[in-house]
Amino acid sequence: MAGLDPEPAEAMPSKYTEAALLRHKREGLELAVRARWVAMAVIAIFMVYVIPHWEVLYYHGILALLALNGWLIQRVGRVGQSRAELGLIFADLAIMTLGMVLPNPLSEDSLPLAMQYRYGNFIYFFVLLAAGTLAFSWRTVIAIGTWTAAMWTVALIGVWWLAPPFPDLTAASQHAFADYPELISELDPNAVQMRLRIQEIVVFLIVAVTLGVSARRFNRLLVDNAALERERANLSRYFSPNVVDELSQNDEPLKQVRRQDIAVLFVDIINFTRFTADRDPYHVIEALRGFHARMEAEVFRHNGTLDKYLGDGLMATFGTPVAGETDATNALDCARAMIRAIDRWNLERRRMGEPEIRAGIGVHYGTAVLGDIGANRLEFAVIGTAVNVASRLAGFSRHPDQTVRGIAETMTIWTLD
Repeated sequence: MAGLDPEPAEAMPSKYTEAALLRHKREGLELAVRARWVAMAVIAIFMVYVIPHWEVLYYHGILALLALNGWLIQRVGRVGQSRAELGLIFADLAIMTLGMVLPNPLSEDSLPLAMQYRYGNFIYFFVLLAAGTLAFSWRTVIAIGTWTAAMWTVALIGVWWLAPPFPDLTAASQHAFADYPELISELDPNAVQMRLRIQEIVVFLIVAVTLGVSARRFNRLLVDNAALERERANLSRYFSPNVVDELSQNDEPLKQVRRQDIAVLFVDIINFTRFTADRDPYHVIEALRGFHARMEAEVFRHNGTLDKYLGDGLMATFGTPVAGETDATNALDCARAMIRAIDRWNLERRRMGEPEIRAGIGVHYGTAVLGDIGANRLEFAVIGTAVNVASRLAGFSRHPDQTVRGIAETMTIWTLD
C-alpha cells in the first residue's frame, strides 16, 4: 500500500498477495482521482452559489490545483513507501490550509483573518480524507488526519498571534451587544473562536483514526481473501471446478479415511522411451506439456480429479473426494474424449511433420481407500485394487480375456473400437 511505510511482512505473505494489493492500490488510486474530480466539480458549482462574485475564481483556482495534484498522486503512487506520493499528499493539505486561511486576493472586502474561520471551510478537509481511504494505506490515512490537525493548529495560532486586528469592529460588537457578554465573545470579528477550532481538530482526528483502523481492517481482509484465492487456485490445479466448490465449502473434507467406490483412469504415451531416444530434450518436454494439457483438460471437463502426473502419463479419479451417481460414466466419457483429443492433436502434428502420439488408457470402477498420508507434508491418496487394475489395463491392448497381475480371478476387459 502507498503511504508512510510498507505493510509488515506478515501482512504480505506471498507474491500472489502482493499482486492483489498492487491491483487494489491501482484501482483505488484511479477511483480516488475520479472521485476527487467529481467532488471538485460539484464544489466549484456550489461555490458560485455561495460566493456569487468574481472573487470565486480564486477558490476555483485552488480546486483546479487540487484536481491536478490528485492526478499527479495517481501517477507516482505505488505499493510500499513512496516519498513523492507523500510529498504530494502534504502539498494537498498545504494548498487547502493556505487557501482557507489567507485572504482572497480577488476580494475587495478587507475583513479580519479571523473571519475566515467563521465560514466553516474546515469541513472540506473531510473530502480529502474520505478520498484518501480509497487509495492509501491506513498509516497514510491517519497521517492525513495528523498533518491536517497540525497545519490547522499552526494556522490558527498564526492568525491569533500575528494577524492585525480591527479594533473598531470589536468596539462596535461590544457596543451592540453590551447586555450579552457571552454573545460578544462569539460574534467578535477579531476572535478566532478557539474552542470551536479545537473541537474541529479533535473531531477530525477521531474520524481520521476511525477511517485508518477501518482501512487497516479492509487490508487484512484483502490479504486473507488473496490467500483464500491462492488456495483455491492451487486446488483448481488438481480438482474440477465443482470439486473445488465442494472443498471450499467444507471443513477438512479430505482428512477422513474411508472406503469408497470410485472410477480410476490411467493414461500414458505408448513407447515413450523410443519416442525420446533421438529427439531434442526441449521437443520432448514440449510434447509432454501438450499431452498433459490436453489430458488434464478432459479430466476436469468430465468432473474428474487429477491425482498425479506419472512422467509420460497421469492418473485421474472420478468420485473423489465426493462420490456421485455418474462417476463411472464420467470416466468412460473422459476416456473417449481423450482419444478424440489425441486424434485432433495428431492431425496437427502430421501437418507440422511431427510423429503421431499413441496413448494407452485404462479405466476401472471399484473400491478404493481414500485419505491423507504423510507426516509433515500431507498428500491426498487413493489406493487399492481399483487403482492397480486401472494401471494394468492402461498397458493392455485389444485382447478380450487376460489375467490381471494381482487379481486372482479372470477379468473381462472391454475395449473401445
